[in-house]
Formats: sequence, C-alpha cells, structure tokens
Amino acid sequence: MSQTERTARRPARGRRERPEVPPEVQAAARRQIRTLGDPVLRETARPVKEFDAELAALSRRMIAILHDAPGVGLAATQLGVVRRVLVYEVDDGPVTLVNPTIVSASPATEVVDEGCLSLPGMTLPVERPVEVRVRARDVRGRRLEYDTEGLEARVIQHELDHLDGVLILERTSRQERARALREFRERDTGAASAGSGL
Repeated sequence: MSQTERTARRPARGRRERPEVPPEVQAAARRQIRTLGDPVLRETARPVKEFDAELAALSRRMIAILHDAPGVGLAATQLGVVRRVLVYEVDDGPVTLVNPTIVSASPATEVVDEGCLSLPGMTLPVERPVEVRVRARDVRGRRLEYDTEGLEARVIQHELDHLDGVLILERTSRQERARALREFRERDTGAASAGSGL
C-alpha cells in the first residue's frame, strides 16, 4: 500500500472494555491535565515536524493518561505540550493523530452535551457536524485520511478545538457559558474553603 492510506471509513477493530481505574490512579492522571484558567489552553499548537522517539513517547504518555483519567480524547495542549497531537479511544483501541485537520464536514449537525477533562464537572451542549473527513499523520509519519461519524467525529472535533486554543465554553450559548462558569467558580470557592479548614 502507498504512504497514503485512504478508506471510506476507518476500519473498526471491535469494541474493547476498559478495566476499572482505581480512584488514586485517576487522581494522579487528572493532576497532569491543565484546567480552566491555565493560559496554555488558549495557545495554538505548533505543527509536528519530527516523527521521532520523543513523539512516540508523548503519544504513549497521552494514551496512558487518557485511560487513567479516564476520558475518550486528549490533546497535547491539555498536558502543557504545544504540539499538534491528539489521542482518542472511542470503540476499538487508541488512535494518535499528528497534525490533524478536518478536510470536510457534513451539513448535518447535532447538539450533544460534552464534557472535558480540562473543565472537570462541566457538561455543555455543543453543536457539531455529525460526520467529518480527517487528514493527519500517525506517530510514524504515515499519512491517514478517513471519514468518521457520531461520537468519534465529535471527539476529534473537540480535541482539534483544543489544539486551536478553543474550549467548549466558546462552542455553547452565552447562557450556558455563564451557568457553567458560575458553577465552576462556586465549586472552586467551595473546594478552597474546605481545604483551608473553614
């Protein structure tokens, strides 16, 4: 097969069940993820130029954190690494996309509540295209291009937003954003008070 792998749909490999993650492992993984207020979440990630051992190590680290947190998608910027790398796992094993772009999107959209590891405890209604065509490279530098839909398409779009410095707060209505930020501040204030012994 040529360097470019083109398929109508990314081939499914079968659903895998994830093992239960102990709370202390989840907490350790989540401590590595940048959260709302960290300026790196607003940065635009730089393209990857070197497909080397360092990139492979970053991919492995991101997948481990994704499993332990647990989540379905993670962008490098969420770990403070300003490189265009994302990982996700929806049904059939982890996928790493390097320098991903959306080539085309369906006109059909759907509003679904999304959560985010960088916005713990928040879910917001976000409208996104139902189907997208993705172009990227894998961790070895091989070209990928495939169509995807449903949750997989949504996760890829969400993580691509992170690589562009965009959070789901910017993808929802003004009212929902205000509600979410109010709840986040109240939770943050409550946690700070509990931690101070008051």
